[in-house]
Amino acid sequence: MTRREPPLREPDLPRTAKVRPRALRTGWTTGTCASAAAKAAATALRHQAGQDSVEVALPGGRRVRFPVESCVYDAGEAAAVVVKDAGDDPDVTHGARLTARVRWRAAPGVGLEGGDGVGVVTRPGLGIEVGEPAITATPRAMIAQAVGEAVAGAVDLSATGVQVVISVPDGERMARKTTNARLGILGGISILGTTGIVRPFSTASWRASVEQAVSVMAAQGQRTLVLCTGGRTERGAMTLLPDLPGVCFVAVGDFTGAALRQALAAGLTRVIFVGMAGKLAKLAAGVLMTHYTRSRVDLGLLGEVTTAAGGPGTLAAQVAAANTGRHAYELWERSGLLRAAGDELCGRVRSVLLRAGRGRLTADVAMVDFTGACVVAATRPEWVTEP
Repeated sequence: MTRREPPLREPDLPRTAKVRPRALRTGWTTGTCASAAAKAAATALRHQAGQDSVEVALPGGRRVRFPVESCVYDAGEAAAVVVKDAGDDPDVTHGARLTARVRWRAAPGVGLEGGDGVGVVTRPGLGIEVGEPAITATPRAMIAQAVGEAVAGAVDLSATGVQVVISVPDGERMARKTTNARLGILGGISILGTTGIVRPFSTASWRASVEQAVSVMAAQGQRTLVLCTGGRTERGAMTLLPDLPGVCFVAVGDFTGAALRQALAAGLTRVIFVGMAGKLAKLAAGVLMTHYTRSRVDLGLLGEVTTAAGGPGTLAAQVAAANTGRHAYELWERSGLLRAAGDELCGRVRSVLLRAGRGRLTADVAMVDFTGACVVAATRPEWVTEP
């Protein structure tokens, strides 16, 4: 049977007058604010003194100082609050009071719990164990580093430790305005962030920056455009394609359609897309504007991919009922079908890119794991990292 190609889809965006916008103000992730609150509380516990401000490190190495809204302590425990500033991003957690309560404990290291207003993971596929607080890996590392800095010299964390409880007053109400419940995160918000910085989601400004990046590389005589969805995939793409200059790599975010139109206008000849399973699933369905508010992962399509890759019907049904694209990826991985299903998915995305390129662009696709460092499937077999 011939597989029917999905229609290419990109929602129309409103036309606005050409007014030069002011620069949008960046903000801070919930993970950064939680790490600042944790450091303030740990510092107060150590020194038995209130803290007015605190400095923490972002994942990229930059250090930022935050005001501390409140800080209380006694000999056994301290608590501090840092208020989240999301900048000009329309973030439901803007103004959230990230609260950290810190106490000494006998076990070594930094322990972490979620308190009131922090969601609990109830379904697989989020990169966090079921039953754990919805605090992702980067914020966990930031909190551990911040607390370690605060108590350095006072305790040996290899022998004794610190317990941290992160809570967010009113977090459960905030979470109702997010997709958390649909993903199986119940009872509150997620503590998120990969860079520590919130860059405002402005359709016009981000799309313009993508188009500008494509124009810049074309002006430098480059003809191969590498589209990456974010920082991790960009790092993985640069490792995969070390001979291409940095200008060829464009963090496209959700604006694949805009990037392809600009590539055609600039006379480029080749596009390479590097992404993770969720974004690739949306592209395979013909969706060229992949922001979560405008599109969802088509898990039924991933079920079809499973069957096309030779998976049994039971697995295809499990994938079609998966919680997220990541959950589908994990099901493939556990069943030993990741390479075959990933290759099938990459092939479908390549077909979409070729159609969007109107016969003037060649295309290849690579799927990376959730670290961004390992290519697990691709339209070019030599790109796949050996297990």
